[in-house]
Amino acid sequence: MDPRFVYDSFVQLLAGVPLTLELTAFAFSLGLLLAVLIALMQISGLRILRIPAGAYVFAIRGTPLLVQIFLIYYGLGQFRPTLQSLGLWQFFREAYWCGILALSLNSAAYGSEVLRGGLQSVSKREIEAGRACGMSGLLLYRRIILPLALRQSLPAYGNELILMVKATSLVSIITMMEVTGIAARLISETYRPVEVFIAAGTIYLIINFLLTRAVSMLDWWLTPHLRGMSTIGEAEQAK
Repeated sequence: MDPRFVYDSFVQLLAGVPLTLELTAFAFSLGLLLAVLIALMQISGLRILRIPAGAYVFAIRGTPLLVQIFLIYYGLGQFRPTLQSLGLWQFFREAYWCGILALSLNSAAYGSEVLRGGLQSVSKREIEAGRACGMSGLLLYRRIILPLALRQSLPAYGNELILMVKATSLVSIITMMEVTGIAARLISETYRPVEVFIAAGTIYLIINFLLTRAVSMLDWWLTPHLRGMSTIGEAEQAK
């Protein structure tokens, strides 16, 4: 193994980091919005909302992300005349938008399960306190239920963010030149997969380390009451 070649590969692979982060940011943000909607549908008392949401989550979680990417990018080309008549072909002909759509839909299914658990963990006392203040309906969800659910789901949803970063490597299959796409090109030129993939893995490791630290800091900032409880607990143990 040539350390110099690993370093050179690392430098060349850095060119794919902006696209990797861009795909992650767009797909994660869109997936979060869809996840909130799907989670609310799942906990609703209406079967007309709950059944389609449950079926969607089951289908997405039960099939590989790679298959979903192929179905969107290659499969929808079979319906090109219909998409053209609807004005959607310009969207689905681009690998970039197909990749974002596939990643978003996949993230929404997994994220909705995390958020559903967060929504169901909001205590009735906090809901009743909001109602006692005159809140109801959408206002109660916006001011009490959703903020608490998102805060309680943050550690688990941080894992979804990490999975999203790693999932972006799959869009290299549809000609996207992010980190893994550039790595595949370097391997085809040099026939040295070990060094190239070590460099690529190092880049993903650095990105995910920074993201986990950011999520941890955000969780720490959003839970000042827990910091106080931990301080009290440490003081009692010291006694």
